[in-house]
Amino acid sequence: MKNPITRLVPAKWPARWPVQWLPREPWARQQPTYRDASPPVIEAAVKRAEAQPSGNWFVFAASRSIGSAKPVAVEVGGVELVAWRRTDGTLRVGPGACPHLGAPLAAGKVDDGQVVCRWHGLAVGDEGRFGWLSYPSHDDGVLCWVRLDQVGREEPTDLPTVPERPVGLQLDAVATMTGYCEPVDVVANRLDPWHGAWFHPYSFSDLRVLQVPQETDDRFLVDVTFRLGGALGVPVRAEFICPGPRTVVMRILEGEGAGSVVETHATPIGPARDGRPRTAVIEATVATSERPGFQLARRAAPLLRPAMTWTAARLWRDDLAYAERRYALRSRGR
Repeated sequence: MKNPITRLVPAKWPARWPVQWLPREPWARQQPTYRDASPPVIEAAVKRAEAQPSGNWFVFAASRSIGSAKPVAVEVGGVELVAWRRTDGTLRVGPGACPHLGAPLAAGKVDDGQVVCRWHGLAVGDEGRFGWLSYPSHDDGVLCWVRLDQVGREEPTDLPTVPERPVGLQLDAVATMTGYCEPVDVVANRLDPWHGAWFHPYSFSDLRVLQVPQETDDRFLVDVTFRLGGALGVPVRAEFICPGPRTVVMRILEGEGAGSVVETHATPIGPARDGRPRTAVIEATVATSERPGFQLARRAAPLLRPAMTWTAARLWRDDLAYAERRYALRSRGR
């Protein structure tokens, strides 16, 4: 017999509280969404995203992951790169092979703002020295970008299109995962909001798509409850938009954390040994809140970031299976 106290909790729960009580519902008893998740609607949204200009800019790392003590190896679109910071903190990105005999520069060390090759001590970093030329790069404070015209093959721009982020107090975390698919498959996953509560029942509940992209308003608008564990959740209203061909932004419009964003960037890495394409999913969560306790959360950022990263990685373990499956079917002509 159901506990009478538990039975009364939902009725007594104040509707104004940001955290709400969720009724327990068997997974298979949810309202099916396959009728609403129209393949033509999703594919049309994907094609409009692909048509957005990128200026040949690619996200390749979290800002805090690139330091001035050790160079970092990066691969974007099959191009080997090395990234580090100069003594003034400026981001530097260039070819990853030493111009002398092709040694991996990321195996060297940073000394006085330059990368010293481990094989023979050649130092690079100054523009044009030994024929080494850097690539245009940009640090937006959360993510690092590089412009590769030979990969993007579009009209280049001076700066990338950085999504609009919350102004004022914020807390950010960046998670990076790799999948065997193409960037378009990652974008397609994010532009199918209907799968949320079915594929991620541990994180989402009561998901309803209120609006699909239209010519005058190219976005998805959804109501969804983020599960906190057990029978508690945070209901919000959010939008999904594509400011670029490899970027999908989820922004909370109403509810707890209004103004917070989750940016999903899909960056091509290059083919694996078996020929399959590899894509890096670099997801930045930039959270904000007007609640007084958020200031304490920002102070505890070093402790909270691992939990935020773990949550994103958990979701993407499932979502990469979705993206990889989509690529596998497409590569077979289905």
